[in-house]
Amino acid sequence: MSTQGRRNWRTISFVVASPVASIVGLWFYIGRQGVHPVDVICLVMMTVVTGLAITAGYHRYYSHRTYECHPVIRAFYVLFGAAALQAPVLRWVHDHRDHHRFVDHDEDPYNISRGFFWAHVGWTFYKDEGREFLRRIPDLASDRLLLWQDRYFTPLGLVVGLGCPFLLGLLFDRPWGGVLWGGLVRVVLAHHCTFLINSAGHYFGYQRYSSQNSSRDSPLLALLTLGEGYHNFHHTFPRDYRNGIRWYHWDPTKWWIAALAAVGFAWRLHTTPRSRVDHALMNQRAMLAGVEQSR
Repeated sequence: MSTQGRRNWRTISFVVASPVASIVGLWFYIGRQGVHPVDVICLVMMTVVTGLAITAGYHRYYSHRTYECHPVIRAFYVLFGAAALQAPVLRWVHDHRDHHRFVDHDEDPYNISRGFFWAHVGWTFYKDEGREFLRRIPDLASDRLLLWQDRYFTPLGLVVGLGCPFLLGLLFDRPWGGVLWGGLVRVVLAHHCTFLINSAGHYFGYQRYSSQNSSRDSPLLALLTLGEGYHNFHHTFPRDYRNGIRWYHWDPTKWWIAALAAVGFAWRLHTTPRSRVDHALMNQRAMLAGVEQSR
């Protein structure tokens, strides 16, 4: 996304106002209603389902095609991905593929070389008015489900993203608590956790597999993003459906995909051969040892 585009005042207003609205809403609501387990359940459930729609859907399925899945699962990704209120699949995938193609260079939409704030959220403050980006994602540009989501993205995101927690809260006579916790608070937290992959994921952590770009592995970020924090591995092997490849790596997204495969809703899960992973590890260790010796 070019800085030459016009400022996207709708995004700027939402990014600035939503945390303020969340804090004020929580202050009033907790003061009058307290905190009920249902409020926390709404927050956790909506965070998980919208988070998986982004990590397993937008990212590992649509952006990188690390596996194939059933149309029902694709519909889930489209509906709850909209509820995350980040971007339609088509725009999200275009930007993310450009990030991998041009990482750390000017064409990288969230280029960390332009600073932490830019990579975190500043890049979203500008918009490209055109639709020519569709030509750069030909495998998705004619997908009718994605075109439908793109056309109705905002109302779809609001209906699913606020309607589901409203109904869940309504079951326990706390509908507005559901909207506040599972809707607004969840969106703010999820936005900035996702943004941290673009910023902190290229700033803090370890480069176990490659130092050819700024990506880094961070177990802490993995905890916050359903496993997306193993970012150096991901940039080195983007076609792998896993980000955390060890059994002890916190990567609920890979467990979700593996569970789908176990019941026949996903297939052709792409994994990187162990020999390639080990080769990358050895090369990186040798490179780092060489750097230490030269000091």
